[in-house]
Amino acid sequence: MALERLQCSLVPAGGATGGSGWCSSSSSSSADSSGSRRKMTSLRPFTCDDLFKFNNINLDPLTETYGIPFYLQYLAHWPEYFIVAEAPGGELMGYIMGKAEGSVAREEWHGHVTALSVAPEFRRLGLAAKLMEMLEEISERKGGFFVDLFVRVSNQVAVNMYKRLGYSVYRTVIEYYSASNGEPDEDAYDMRKALSRDTEKKSIIPLPHPVRPEDIE
Repeated sequence: MALERLQCSLVPAGGATGGSGWCSSSSSSSADSSGSRRKMTSLRPFTCDDLFKFNNINLDPLTETYGIPFYLQYLAHWPEYFIVAEAPGGELMGYIMGKAEGSVAREEWHGHVTALSVAPEFRRLGLAAKLMEMLEEISERKGGFFVDLFVRVSNQVAVNMYKRLGYSVYRTVIEYYSASNGEPDEDAYDMRKALSRDTEKKSIIPLPHPVRPEDIE
């Protein structure tokens, strides 16, 4: 099922709609009380051309930046999991990139968030939450048992945001993130959120001990 372009009205966190705003299909019209058309954010599939326009997002030091072939691989294999938010003026506001993976037989088929980032000037609008919601909906349609992601242990802002979205720490992965400048490698949290197929929520029962990157399937 292809992702249609959605038009979203986003409001600052703590606003009247709790920061998440609302969305409608591109065929819907939206007008304010004066009858003028509302300026809205577009949520649409990421395209190859966007690779030349998303530097403002990837300049965030906490955003993992990959080589062009890596992004193209995701576009080729999991295009429905690669979504970008575009401002009314055409600037890219943020994106989410993910995939579906795991074994159905072992109840490990799931959606994975590879990257989620919002440009600093477009934060606190509920955009990250909306992008996560869309990826979760795609994973539900694909019959996933859960959605998971990795986040730096030190990135408490992101950890707390994911917890507010219903994610919990499943396990700690020792030295998952490679460091530079002689600094030690950093641990990661593997955070998960159970989907409706996992009726007993077995996928999110936390492991009692940390693991190493080579132990991850």
